[in-house]
Amino acid sequence: MPSQKDICRKFEAIPFLSLGEEKIGIAIETIGKLPINGLRHNPENGTCGWYIWCGEEILEDPDFFKPLHVSHISEYVPEVERYLSLPPGFRFLIAGDHEDVWHDPSLVSM
Repeated sequence: MPSQKDICRKFEAIPFLSLGEEKIGIAIETIGKLPINGLRHNPENGTCGWYIWCGEEILEDPDFFKPLHVSHISEYVPEVERYLSLPPGFRFLIAGDHEDVWHDPSLVSM
């Protein structure tokens, strides 16, 4: 299993750690669907900037994402842990052996 450092190296990204006490936005109700998606905005107000959801759709519902401490992500979707050091502006989509990681500058534009 690749480490966070391995993933950053693979995608030529400078590691930007997500700390255990920071919060991730996670769509708990979607866990178990594929693909698993993640995108990272700039951290703010105790969040690390990551939003994680499963399945094809991201809903506009303000309650779609629930806060979860980074230190608990392995209890819900352990397969995303290795991506959490990718810096703001990165996205990923994973499903089984399929892995797609890319930089999306619109996530960090002002």
